[in-house]
Amino acid sequence: MAQKGKMTVGEAGRKGGETTSKKYGSEFYEDIGKKGGETAAKKYGHEFYEEIGKKGGLIGGPKGGAATKAKYGHEFYERIGHKGGQKVKRLINEAKKAS
Repeated sequence: MAQKGKMTVGEAGRKGGETTSKKYGSEFYEDIGKKGGETAAKKYGHEFYEEIGKKGGLIGGPKGGAATKAKYGHEFYERIGHKGGQKVKRLINEAKKAS
């Protein structure tokens, strides 16, 4: 907990994150995430992502995403698959309306 007139690094980060979120909205985070992903893809290449995918996102972890499956279960994949499908559907509909 913060002392009078002082805050921890975690408290400062949380406060800054909340302020940024209110000011710029979720699209801001989507944009910077996309830019970061594109930059990393150019820097590391396709093989890098294949390898970390096989490891389940953990360096030295089980092969084939087993670490993620063990941690989150089958329902996790169903949930994120549905969420991704809904986003694609929304983007397609937006593109149709724009044309």
